[in-house]
Amino acid sequence: MTLTKALNYLSDANSKTRENAAHAISTALNEKSDVFCFITNVVAKDKAIDDDWRNYSSSISSRNIANLLEDHVVDALVATVQGSYEKTSHRYYRLKADWLNKTQLNFWDRNAPLPGSNDSIISWGEAKEIVLASYKGFSPTMGEIGSEFFEKNWIDAAPSPGKASGAFSHPTVPSANPFILLNYMGSQRDVMTLAHELGHGVHQVLAAEQGPLLCNTPLTLAETASVFGEMLTFRQLLNNISSKEEKRVLIANKIEDMLNTVVRQIAFHLFEAEVHAERRNGELSLERINQIWMQVQSDSLGPAIRLDKAYECYWMYVSHFVHVPFYVYAYAFGDCLVNSLYKVYSEKTIINFEERYLELLRSGGKFRHKELLLPFGLDASNPLFWSKGIQSITDLIDELEELF
Repeated sequence: MTLTKALNYLSDANSKTRENAAHAISTALNEKSDVFCFITNVVAKDKAIDDDWRNYSSSISSRNIANLLEDHVVDALVATVQGSYEKTSHRYYRLKADWLNKTQLNFWDRNAPLPGSNDSIISWGEAKEIVLASYKGFSPTMGEIGSEFFEKNWIDAAPSPGKASGAFSHPTVPSANPFILLNYMGSQRDVMTLAHELGHGVHQVLAAEQGPLLCNTPLTLAETASVFGEMLTFRQLLNNISSKEEKRVLIANKIEDMLNTVVRQIAFHLFEAEVHAERRNGELSLERINQIWMQVQSDSLGPAIRLDKAYECYWMYVSHFVHVPFYVYAYAFGDCLVNSLYKVYSEKTIINFEERYLELLRSGGKFRHKELLLPFGLDASNPLFWSKGIQSITDLIDELEELF
């Protein structure tokens, strides 16, 4: 069985299936623990040598430069997310434990499906209508570009044997259109995935105006349209639901997605930062790496989640730690940035928001974050900017609590 399939069982409706999958993953990872420990030490030492040669101020600096970011901006993001644990992840997982009638959630219950989950199938035609209505309701321009993807068959949606898993929007060259790959099965999550990837596609079409050298956005800004489009669609889906139970599940699923993108990725980042920092003082034992992992996970997930010895090795499945050191914070950066933008949009404090937003998308990689966010009165170097992004999560938790 592949790791992907095993990890998927951690979201199974049956508690015993989740538990068995969790322990099977742990057993498989522990069989290679010495190899993972050796590789991690080598990667961290190699990076330290390279950083010293190039006079980087910290182990994350090279990644920040590649992302067109200053160290202090990323530090502000990390500090804000870390300081929000109690009011975001701790609070939500306490609520989920109560919802599932548990004193504590086992670590394999973190992504357990919720009572009242809607298994009904949303047809491809319905999904198209929902997403395009969401886009058009915000911006006719985005709606028109989004419609082209359907009309001109730029989307490969149906699963088929031998087809790549997952979903993505792939740009080609500025003079041609992007293509979207999906594996659409008809769930609400699949509708959200369509909205996400269509956002990437619209962004790529608009940024093509910059030509081949400047059409690509840095990783930290690449989610600007995708997450925004996802939020528009989430609100559209929520408005179409009358059942309190279904609303609870939809909101909870959105919160979990946001926690996995923001809180979990920053916890991954903090684990990585500590490993690289301690490696400078000598080789790290497997036990020490496991301890660092368990500490950052305990801090981020909170007292409502029970972490036992089987979870110690779960850092080993995060391939980013080996292949692209210090990559993961960009997921949280992108999500929080868009959450802050959406918060400004929903507050209706900026005149001509749509026009300014489309100009941001058209800019591609032409400007850095400071110039792009200035028209919205936002500054990523200010911790209040990140607090605004975090507030989007706490607002949703407020909404969820009101439905109980």
